[in-house]
Amino acid sequence: MAKVLITDKINELAVKIVEKAASVDNLPTMDEDKLCEIIGQYDAILVRSQTKITSKIIEHATNLKIIARAGVGVDNIDVAAATQKGIIVVNSPDGNTHAAAEHTIAMMMAMSRNIPLANASIKKGLWERSKFTGVEVYNKTLGIIGLGKIGAHVANVALALGMKVVVFDPYAKAETVEKMGAKYIQHLDDFWGLCDYITIHTPKTKETTGLININTLNRMKKGVRIINCARGGIIDECALAKALEEGIVAQCAIDVYEDEKNIENSPLLKFEKEAVLTPHLGASTDEAQINVALDVANQVVDVLEGRNATSAINIPALKPQKLEAVKEYMGLAENIASLASQLAKDAIKEIDIVVSGKLQEVDISPLEIAILKGVLSSNLTGINYVNAPIVAKQRGIEVKSSKTNDGENSICLVIKTISNEIKVRGVLLAKNIKRIVEINDYCASIEPKNHMLLIPHINKPNMVALCAGVLGADNINISGMQVAQSDNDKNKSIMIITTDSAVEQPTLDKIVKIDGVDKAKYINLNI
Repeated sequence: MAKVLITDKINELAVKIVEKAASVDNLPTMDEDKLCEIIGQYDAILVRSQTKITSKIIEHATNLKIIARAGVGVDNIDVAAATQKGIIVVNSPDGNTHAAAEHTIAMMMAMSRNIPLANASIKKGLWERSKFTGVEVYNKTLGIIGLGKIGAHVANVALALGMKVVVFDPYAKAETVEKMGAKYIQHLDDFWGLCDYITIHTPKTKETTGLININTLNRMKKGVRIINCARGGIIDECALAKALEEGIVAQCAIDVYEDEKNIENSPLLKFEKEAVLTPHLGASTDEAQINVALDVANQVVDVLEGRNATSAINIPALKPQKLEAVKEYMGLAENIASLASQLAKDAIKEIDIVVSGKLQEVDISPLEIAILKGVLSSNLTGINYVNAPIVAKQRGIEVKSSKTNDGENSICLVIKTISNEIKVRGVLLAKNIKRIVEINDYCASIEPKNHMLLIPHINKPNMVALCAGVLGADNINISGMQVAQSDNDKNKSIMIITTDSAVEQPTLDKIVKIDGVDKAKYINLNI
């Protein structure tokens, strides 16, 4: 039975979901050394933000299949190290969307109307109305950096409040932004000076770290108000503190920080009126905590039971919206890739993929992943959908894809090595009915099976009987067979035989000795 480790504080409902499929150890947050000691025995781990899954921990994770983060970000997980080792990393990108968006709006309003100070004052028995005069958000311009699901929800609420909204997101389409009633800003340099308010909704990456700094702050409209409920480190806090002192920034509302473990060192703490600060509460609602925990728990169960994760960070090509259109072809793609790679004489340099029929109308990136897995798994261990693209790139394998309309729902694969080319084509006749219809210049129609034997030979009588006799004498049962004639040379044919068991080298040596047999190749598709 699979073993799952849960650290940090995960909702009990999620624990119960995982317990239906695995043995679960629900332990407190622990440091790197302690995790390294025990991680080798687990197939999956669920964490929140407190536990750091480092490359050292991943190195000790000999059985780990999936790392699940109950939340949106994966800043606490070394995704690159996990990917290299073939470990799926998942999160819950939608579970706290509404919570984070609502907190952003709440922070903006609390800052604008001085609510925290007014609340503290009146609880002291004071009545200081004039002291807490605020500003309206109506008709002000809100600049949104990052139009993901949270940013989009913030935009819709802001528009409903009568705000003008401008958006900078290099991954968003201008027509999408304009359709929702906002204005798309193509260049960040043109963004800063437009905004009365700026809110950030991007992950922390190499590009976004320190995005708001002394230089960008100086380009902003004087008196701008800044909100960050995304990730600490996107704002240079020392630069922001200086801008608050100089009046460049009127106020800020901050939920995340550069160093949350040592919050007492933040330069923002000294601002009583100018800064509204909360302790990373963006996802801290009862509903959000349940939603993200249930989401990742279900993904862990899916992976442990052989299904795909819905929110895998390191295999974006297998997102449900992409996979749905081609999922019936994934097995076929992997089968023909495995067959073709086993026919290669030396190192593979290039893979050409051509799809036809209804496949020309869809995104075939999931099929490319399946083909890479099939190609690499023939010679390497530990290859899966996660690390196949990385390993292929490391080995210098170039992948090219194209589409054609020849009426068949087929995948044609040409593998190029230094010394030869192998062509294999497969079709899906109906749901789950796979057929290999072309191997090099031989046309056939044979079902992919775990054990296959390819025997090119001279086209003359008694060849089938002689080869079958060798297999029978070695107690190898034939479960299916087809003979195909070469399209280029009518004197040549190939036997494609499926067997119930593996064909070992001594048997192949006997078959090759038969007069008229060119060679014999055993193929194991690991179906």
